[in-house]
Amino acid sequence: MIEVGTILEEKTFYVDRVMLKAYADASGDQNPIHQNEEYALSVGLPNVIAHGMLTMALVGKFVTDWAGGSAAVKEFSGRFVKPVIVPVDQKVDLTVSGVVSEVDGEQIKIELSASSAGVTVLGMSKAVVVK
Repeated sequence: MIEVGTILEEKTFYVDRVMLKAYADASGDQNPIHQNEEYALSVGLPNVIAHGMLTMALVGKFVTDWAGGSAAVKEFSGRFVKPVIVPVDQKVDLTVSGVVSEVDGEQIKIELSASSAGVTVLGMSKAVVVK
C-alpha cells in the first residue's frame, strides 16, 4: 500500500562523456560546456557538465518507471541547483530517490531528490502521478 512516507527505491544512473555526446546529437544542444573541457573551464565551470535537460530526463525516467509509464505522470518539475560534473574517461553517478508526500485517492505526490558525487543537483523537485 502506498501511503505518505513511502520511500521509493533509490536508483543510480551513470553519466559519461559518451552519453553527453549522444544527448547533444539527439537534442541539437551542442553547447561546448557539455563536451569541451577547455571551454568549460574558460567560462568558470569546474569541468564539462551534463545537460540540465538530460539530468531532468533521467529523473523523469525514475518517476515513469515507478509510476508504470509516462501516461501516469501528471506533473513533474525541479530546479537546477548544481551541475552534474562529468570528467573525461569517468562515469559519474546521478542518484535519484523519492518519498511520497501526499496521497489523495489515486493521485500521489512525490518529493524527489537527485544528487551526483554526494552533491544535490536538483532542488524543489516533485512529481504527481496517478496509480
